[in-house]
Amino acid sequence: MKQSALLSITVATLLALSACGGSEKAAEPAKPASAASGAGADAGKTYTVVMDDSFAPFESLDDKGNIVGFDKDIIDAIAAKENLSFKFVARPFDGIFETLKTGDSDIAIAAITITEERKQSMAFTDPYFDATQVIVVNDKGANIKSAKDLEKHLVAVKTGTTGDIAISKLMGATNTNIKRYESLPLALKEVVAGGVDAAVGDNGVVQNFVLNNNKDGKQLQLVSDPEFAKEHYGFALAKDRSDDLLAKLNSGIGKIKADGTYDTIYQKWFGGQTGAAPASAAKTASAPASAPQ
Repeated sequence: MKQSALLSITVATLLALSACGGSEKAAEPAKPASAASGAGADAGKTYTVVMDDSFAPFESLDDKGNIVGFDKDIIDAIAAKENLSFKFVARPFDGIFETLKTGDSDIAIAAITITEERKQSMAFTDPYFDATQVIVVNDKGANIKSAKDLEKHLVAVKTGTTGDIAISKLMGATNTNIKRYESLPLALKEVVAGGVDAAVGDNGVVQNFVLNNNKDGKQLQLVSDPEFAKEHYGFALAKDRSDDLLAKLNSGIGKIKADGTYDTIYQKWFGGQTGAAPASAAKTASAPASAPQ
């Protein structure tokens, strides 16, 4: 009886050990399944797009706090063509490039002018919008007929933009007649209030502002100058990216231009503006194309 009981205990022990061993082996195939799940998540990655939300009609906030505008519609159309997923974050313009360096964003879209200096530190898509600078003046700036005439006037610009750069070259970067603001609408409102005589900025934005604010006896006038060079907008990415996001964005830009989607979006945001020129149109003395940050 003792031998029989001992045999029973031994067999039970062996069976228990066998069951444990089988359980461990059965769990091993779960590792490849986890890896596959990770690959699927990468394939469906949501890219972070940072935008300046104070630059209507390119990007601004609607009454529900959603980012809307020409740039937003363009990137959404590209997403549809290239099966990309985006989430949008609003940041002041002077901080958006840093988010590319830190990896907090994947794409910066804010009517960004492609310049040789910026190309040294970031990558750009193909141009998606042609642009130039324009001057807006109030009654006190009625004698301003060109950029040269700005030198003796108080001039508002948005900090860090190509308008700021152009006026800094003309008047001197430390000239106290240059008044810098964190957004172009603030600079333009200062023209309306009479705190400055003129402002310089992207004319797509300036034209949109004048269209909606040239009232209540405020006579705002647009002044163009051929000395302001044509510029081009592009989407900015970190220079050292190793994926194919840049190629996909360029592919999407080409597709929406080819099938008419781009033209439809352009008409939505600029078609009703007097003097607004199409993105491919040449700059004219009376109505420049649109201008960049």
